[in-house]
Amino acid sequence: MIFGEAEIQQFLRLAQRGTEEKEREGALVSLRRGLQRPETQQTFIRLEGSIRTLVGLLTSNQALLQLEAARCLHELSHSEQSAVVEACLPATSYLLTYLSGHSSDFIELCLYTLGNLIVESEAVRRQLLPQGIVPALAACIQSPHLTVLEALGYALSQLLQAKEAPEKIIPSVLGSTLPQHMLQLLQPGPKLNLGVAVEFAWCLHYIICSQVNNALLITQGALSTLGLLLLDLAGAVQRTEDAGLELLACPVLRCLSNLLTEAAAEAVGGQLQLRDERVVAALFILLQFLLQKQPSLLPEGLWLLNNLTANSPSFCTSLLSLDLIEPLLHLLSVSNVVSVLVLTVLCNVAEKGPAYCQRLWPGPLLSSLLDTLAFSDTEVVGQSLELLQLLFLYQPGAAQAFLQQSGLQALQRHEEVAQLQDRVHALQQTALHG
Repeated sequence: MIFGEAEIQQFLRLAQRGTEEKEREGALVSLRRGLQRPETQQTFIRLEGSIRTLVGLLTSNQALLQLEAARCLHELSHSEQSAVVEACLPATSYLLTYLSGHSSDFIELCLYTLGNLIVESEAVRRQLLPQGIVPALAACIQSPHLTVLEALGYALSQLLQAKEAPEKIIPSVLGSTLPQHMLQLLQPGPKLNLGVAVEFAWCLHYIICSQVNNALLITQGALSTLGLLLLDLAGAVQRTEDAGLELLACPVLRCLSNLLTEAAAEAVGGQLQLRDERVVAALFILLQFLLQKQPSLLPEGLWLLNNLTANSPSFCTSLLSLDLIEPLLHLLSVSNVVSVLVLTVLCNVAEKGPAYCQRLWPGPLLSSLLDTLAFSDTEVVGQSLELLQLLFLYQPGAAQAFLQQSGLQALQRHEEVAQLQDRVHALQQTALHG
């Protein structure tokens, strides 16, 4: 329902001065329903004193009125109009104060309202930082209520995604107790809650992507916690059909991938404190799960496998000893993006030298490579050529076997492609003349 100025004024007057609490509360309920419409929101903020009245009701000592006023603000916070969101600025300090209250429902509402305001307005974020939003959230994260923790994860993730977060927000977050508590909430075990874990895994992802101080997160046990969570997820997808585990798998895979690319992670890689086989086996269980449930997330798992195998002979050995090359090759038909990542992982293995190439060859690899050379995607073909070059270099007989399977004809398809010409020519020379 769309309300005009007169109706809004009437509701506010009743909410302020109604003779009975039920009448006052009813006026705010009607106003809240009206504020679900953008037209009513615009009228409301244009009305002089409307926000001041609402903030006055938010700070009243009557719990039901307070709750309804907060719900009205929550409706306003959903607006995509910056003017509507910024009209709520006078309420932010009170919303922060109420995070230390006793009602979990009220705290949850304040957190979602703050999260909505944060995402829409830099002016709101600029005001919230000196008002102490980071310490307020750090205090909140110790709540025993899962609904509060999930709402907190939402508000924090909005804050961490702000364009100014790396300079102005993430250093404060890293300097608080939030990261340690986030990692505790991601510890596998009976207390792990999926909704809460998903929110905080994304929070961790945004912090890691900022590269402000990933070494600190590693020293706080981020690699170890995420590695154990990966194993736990692999076990969970085998036990249950629960749709939703992929929602947690995605940020966990991203966090691990990005942490492993850090130079600091290389120095303390042992902190994973896991046998290589367990990590690789868990990752393949998740890849099979994602193939069935959400193939669009396969690149996340393969990117992690790429980062694991790039600088680690032991992870490459695990891949071979667990007979995972063939399952990996089966993924080549999924998409071009997946194919490039699969071929990159195989290049990581082949780069480790003759002993590794000997175990890769021949198996189903040669026929798979002849298939990928028939692709029209330049990146897929380029990565296939890269792998063939390594195999020709380290594996005696690979070039001969390639020629016998009409390999030269497969290469000829790409002789005229500018990005591939040099590599095609080099491979033709190697195949023919050794």
